[in-house]
Amino acid sequence: MKASAKLGTNLQSVLVDLIELHVQGKQAHWSVVGKNFRDLHLQLDEIIDDARLFSDQLAERMRALDALPDGRSETVTATTHLPKFPAGEVGTTETVGLVTDRLGATVDNIRAVHDKVDEEDPTSADILHGFIEKLEQYAWMVSAENRTPRKPTAKASTKPAGKA
Repeated sequence: MKASAKLGTNLQSVLVDLIELHVQGKQAHWSVVGKNFRDLHLQLDEIIDDARLFSDQLAERMRALDALPDGRSETVTATTHLPKFPAGEVGTTETVGLVTDRLGATVDNIRAVHDKVDEEDPTSADILHGFIEKLEQYAWMVSAENRTPRKPTAKASTKPAGKA
């Protein structure tokens, strides 16, 4: 199968965000300071490793479809959907928010192109599914660092919905 220009463009859009997620994750990893530093530092390593793995997997899928991935820094900078990461040291609480936002932006873009990708190439769409699953899991785990427990509002029913 040979990718159409539309499929190549959609996959390229995801690729640059994954590359940027990797780079910004590394910047966060180097610049984070504060309470729970070590835990967040190590968690960022996991995200960085997967973002790099995902970008390589996607780029190789693109090549298999005869599309040309472009991971050059100028392309990534010009076309990513992720906002810039701040310079200097960043506290752990702020880093949690920044990383969660970037994970969310990456997933939002993958979801935005997913159906168009699926129409032309279900195999590439399946790959994107795997990325979404893992990145959403990371967003949950990272964001939990800043959350406070929810208070139960009412006793939850154990009966299936719609049953009396």
